Amino acid sequence: MLLISGLSGAGKSTVLHSLEDAGFFCTDNLPLEMLHEWMISMHGRKQPAAVCLDARSGFTANAIKAAIEELHAPESWKLLFVEADDDILQRRFSTIRRRHPFHGGSDLMDAIRQEREALMPIRAMADLVLNSSQLTPYELAERVDLFWRQPGQPSSRLSCTFLSFSYKNGLPSNADLVFDVRFLPNPHYEEGLAGQTGRDAEVIAFLQAHPEVTEAEQHIRQWLTFIWPHLRKERKQYFTLAFGCSGGRHRSVYMAEALARWVQQQGLTITPTVQHRELGIVQQGATEKHHAGVEE
Repeated sequence: MLLISGLSGAGKSTVLHSLEDAGFFCTDNLPLEMLHEWMISMHGRKQPAAVCLDARSGFTANAIKAAIEELHAPESWKLLFVEADDDILQRRFSTIRRRHPFHGGSDLMDAIRQEREALMPIRAMADLVLNSSQLTPYELAERVDLFWRQPGQPSSRLSCTFLSFSYKNGLPSNADLVFDVRFLPNPHYEEGLAGQTGRDAEVIAFLQAHPEVTEAEQHIRQWLTFIWPHLRKERKQYFTLAFGCSGGRHRSVYMAEALARWVQQQGLTITPTVQHRELGIVQQGATEKHHAGVEE
């Protein structure tokens, strides 16, 4: 369980959002008088929890320390303090046009210095102090992820959809990356294959017999191997990879299935979903659901 505190404008909201994405039950700006009861209620959950306390909560360092010590297992809590340099905080408040919580007739820089001084006892108690001055929101979230995650614990999973579609029915609006596979041999013109799909054994055998199909698949694998770490760095949660062909029944279906199967075999922190738009099929692992697809 995590206590989040720090300077206004330093990035506490970014920290909470990253924790929510990781499955934490998060509470922001909790009144101090409710902290002890909140902690007790969270101990009854099997879900990790985080609470943000800052200048708006009206707490003191001694009150925070006392609340933690009242728990039966204070060692199960960690305190993260988020700060930034004065000039960075001034620039951020000038951009968002929000009043600083310590603003009481003084100018912005005086308010920043007053808050920093008031929170120094909390900072001294922190298990980790993060300075966000030179960090992007994604980098800050990554530092938070490294702070709370136990050694050997897997990172959050990327949900990736492998989508097949027909160009004659239009590009899928939700696609992040589109591969046009109409250059591959078309099973539609082979006797007995027109009525089948890229999921059928005869169509699969036909496509795999052509070296360019295997080579194309290898190039796409290399590209995916290259971009996955960068997607993780950007904290992307969802990614849709679309494969298009003329009818959306053979080549695109085959490639979506093949790449999704390959990803699943790599043991990556990626949850693959296969969707065949023109066939009206959504498949998650061994579970298959049919929906109303677009008619060819």
